[in-house]
This record gives sequence, structure tokens and C-alpha cells, in this order.
Amino acid sequence: MGTVEPQVATASDAQQSQEIDGFHLVIEALKLNGINTIYGLPGIPITDLARLAQANGMRVISFRNEVNAGNAAAIAGYLTGKPGICLTVSAPGFLNGLVALANATTNCWPMILISGSSEREIVDLQQGDYEEMDQLAIAKPLCKAAFRVLHAEDIGVGIARAIRAACSGRPGGVYLDLPARLFPQTLPEEVGRSTLIKVVDPAPAQIPAPEAVKRALDLLKSAKKPLIILGKGASYARADEEIRKLIEKTGIPYLPMSMAKGLLPDVHEQSAAAARSFVLPNSDVVMLIGARLNWLLSHGKGKTWGASSPKEWGKQKFIQIDISPTEMDSNVRIDAPVVGDIKSCVTELLKGIDANWPKPPQEWLDAIKERKSKNIAKMAELLSQDPRPMNFHSALNVVRDIVKANPDAIFVNEGANALDFARAIVDMYKPRKRIDVGTWGVMGIGMGFSVAAAVETGERVIAVCGDSAFGFSAQEVETICRYNLPVCIVVFNNNGVYRGTDVNQGGGPDPAVTAFVKDARYEKLMEAFGGVGVYATTPAELRKGMEEALKSGKPTLINAIIDESAGTESGRITHPNPPPGGKK
Repeated sequence: MGTVEPQVATASDAQQSQEIDGFHLVIEALKLNGINTIYGLPGIPITDLARLAQANGMRVISFRNEVNAGNAAAIAGYLTGKPGICLTVSAPGFLNGLVALANATTNCWPMILISGSSEREIVDLQQGDYEEMDQLAIAKPLCKAAFRVLHAEDIGVGIARAIRAACSGRPGGVYLDLPARLFPQTLPEEVGRSTLIKVVDPAPAQIPAPEAVKRALDLLKSAKKPLIILGKGASYARADEEIRKLIEKTGIPYLPMSMAKGLLPDVHEQSAAAARSFVLPNSDVVMLIGARLNWLLSHGKGKTWGASSPKEWGKQKFIQIDISPTEMDSNVRIDAPVVGDIKSCVTELLKGIDANWPKPPQEWLDAIKERKSKNIAKMAELLSQDPRPMNFHSALNVVRDIVKANPDAIFVNEGANALDFARAIVDMYKPRKRIDVGTWGVMGIGMGFSVAAAVETGERVIAVCGDSAFGFSAQEVETICRYNLPVCIVVFNNNGVYRGTDVNQGGGPDPAVTAFVKDARYEKLMEAFGGVGVYATTPAELRKGMEEALKSGKPTLINAIIDESAGTESGRITHPNPPPGGKK
């Protein structure tokens, strides 16, 4: 295709002359594919694109930092199954958005980062253009695919390829580079619109091989201590009914990973979440559905799985359902790989499970039930305590009750202790209602996720954040107020990272590296932008604040004061930070 020279005209002149410009082609290509929301931050050279998108009926949510806009787009992709769109300026704005794009790719969430950029000839000769950067080259290693569009007649193809790459197979992040010179390029209106593409079946089903299904069923049937692990991929797949049938028909206990909580209610009798440390090392056949044997599952080996040495790795036999064949054997041997999309795979497995399917041995089920009962009783005892100031258990006991009373609300969770304790304490009752830091465990996702959750679902949002995690995206409180979103933020304030009692080991005047300003009034930040601020020092005050926030739907921030000594280093995750000196 030949180069179309840019016209010296404003973005709106094209329509007056029966021509269509790059601005409108981008907008119409997105809308043609059912994408009607953009998350971003305006600036050179994409300000007019954002303005025109809004003028043409798209919802444009403008943030204060591109990282948070990117996080919003990423979780929008998870919640909707369509790629979330993040729009940024060039160079520094692109790099901010790239953080979220890489995180989306790691978590397998469909997202497209669209960034304006400098002209190729200037970038390639390194002549020093405004915000000059070879963005395509930088993005490629960090996302699933990356494309650049240079000519207006290729906009439709570029967006179609980005959508298909983001959604098909294992979902992920895609970068789309749009140089500034592209936008004012014009084509005859009829010609321009004829180049746009509506993507047909962007995420086609991938049916598993019959022999793979049979192998998995044979292995599962032979198990004496079977276990099913549900990952966030199972939640994304929207195979809720099929997965429920598989679990209930087989009678196999299941363990939900964090964002899979609610696929079946956490109070389901087959849930083994309260006996996690028992079922992992004692199981003999484990079926992974949309879960990876990464660090969150101790890579399928080690003491977590009852293996005291490498000789004992692979003690369990694994069945893994995943759309990516290269995921198999990534840490330990996968005895029965089932490659395909989760819904198709589970559907095929169900065909082989009839009324004569053998239930797990009662001895295994009774052992899990006994361990669950003990752990639930221990947790109940901790939750019943009412210390002053509050600790994580007493505060999260309130959150637990509020979520139970509002099962349709989206629960956003980030932090160290605030995250890890909430995973164990706060039950979920419906799928895709809990969203958190995901595979990388990154902090700062809270406000971006909260904005997108409110925008995409229309539901109330409860965001529970540690004070450290909240600080990464706190300025987006203004965004929440500006769009009047029904978000209730609860900041667990214990004056620091992990806890607020650390001291400067050098004895100097500076505070410890993990310590914050004592008794910070985070709720004032919300009040500054017109929202509701609440200062809560007791469970009763926290409960009242959350109930009023959910009832009113007003942007609310509750500053929940937590005992500054209550936290533990790195929360309760698998790999805590080693102590000074480097040894654990």
C-alpha cells in the first residue's frame, strides 16, 4: 500500500469534505468490535483521539497516571472477556502503560495498549524528536504481540490483529503503536469504512484430543486422594456451570486459588480451602483447571507438596487443563495434559463421568473434613476477638460480613497482610467477584481495578488495601470522585509496610525504610475531592462506614486504624523476605 500523506487540517475537517480521517477510523474500528470504553490519560499526540472518542459515544475514563489506566484496562479485559483499551501518550506515558501491559500478559488478561509515537524516520535516525522512543521494539518482549500502523488504510487491519492476538489462545497484552502522523491522514469516507474489520470469533474454541481426555479420566478414576485446583483461568473461562458439574458429579474436593474464589461458593461442602496445607502434600492425583504450577503453588514441589528432596518431586500425579501446550511440564511432570480451552475440555470430561463414577474414598473426605473443622474453629476464635486497636482479623471479620451481605459487590484486594489474611478470611459467593494482585503479586492495582470494576459491571466495589499498597495509586481517588463511582475504599492503616514499629537500625534521624507518617489521615484525601471520608478505630465504626457507603453508592474512603505491630513480614505468602544477612 502506498503512503497517504497527512493533510494540514484539524481532526474535524475531514468529515466536512466527505472524507474520514485516522482519528475516526480508529474510533469506528473499536466500536465495530463492541469496544466502547477507553481508559487512558490525554496528551500529545492522542488528546484529540480521546476527545473525539467521547464525542462519538465512547466512554473515556481519564486517569491521573497511565499505570492505573493500564491496570483498569487489564482488569476490564478479565471481567468482560473483551480486550480492555488503554490509551497513552508517547515515551514516558507509554512506559507507564507498559507496566500494566506486562502484568496483563503475565496474568493472561486481554488488553491493548494504544500509544501515540514519534515518526519512524526520526526515531530510526535518532534525531531527537519530542518524546522520541522506539516503542514497538521496547514493547515486543513484554507482551503477547506488538503492531505499528503507518497508513490510514491499515487501521482496520491493525486493530483487528490486536483484538485477535489479545483474545485468542492464552489471552494477553498487545501493543498497538500509532504515530502522530497517522491520525490526520484521510481517505474517501466510503473507502475508509470499507477497510474496517469486524473480528469473527476472536477466541475460537480449541477442542481437546479424545485420547487426552481418556487419559485424564483414567488417571482421575484411579485416584485414592484426588484434588481439583481452580485457578483464575477457570474464572476467566466462564465455564462456571460445567466446572460445578464436574466437581459435584465426581465428589472430588477442590481448592480455589485467590481469584477463583466464588466459582463455587467458598462455603461449598467440597471446598478444601480451609485445609490447604493438608490436601496439597497428601493428595495423590491433582487436576489443575486454569491454574499454573508457579510460585503461588510452590512450583508443584517442595515441602508444600510433601517432598523433602528432589527425589520426591512428582509424588503426585498431575492432570492439567490449559490452552497452551507449552505450559505442561514447566515445573514437574504432567501425567495427563489436556490441551484446549477450559470450557471445551471440561465439557468433554463430563461426557465420561456418569452415575457409576467412583466417589473419592470416604477416608480421604473425612480427613479433609476433620482438618477443615479444626482450622475453621481456630479462625472463628481469632475472628471473635475484639482487640484495641483493631488487628487484621477483627477488621476483616467486618469485611467478611459485609461481603456476605452484598455478594454482587466486586471485592478488590491488595497489600501484604491486608491481601493474605483477606484471602483466608473473606468468603466469596459468586464468580469473578474477587480481583487482586494476581500472578506477579504487584502492589498498586487497587484504584485502577476499582474504577474498571465499577465502570464495567455497574456494581458496588469494595477495595481493601494496605496503606502501602494504597499509596501506589492513591491519587486516583480524584478519578473515582470525578466519575462519581460507587467505590468504598478501606485502607488498613498500620503506619508502614508490613507494620509501623520498625526503627532505623543505623540510629540516625531518618525513619525506618518501612515506616510511614504516624496516624496519617487518608480519609481527608477523599474529602478533598468531594467524597466521603470515615475515620474508623473500632469494628463498629468500620461496619457503619462500609454499610453507609454501599447503601449510598457515594465514593467513600475509610481510614481503618490497625495495630501497627499486627503485621508480619511479607504477610503470609510462600516466600517471605529473608532476614538481614540473607538467610531465611
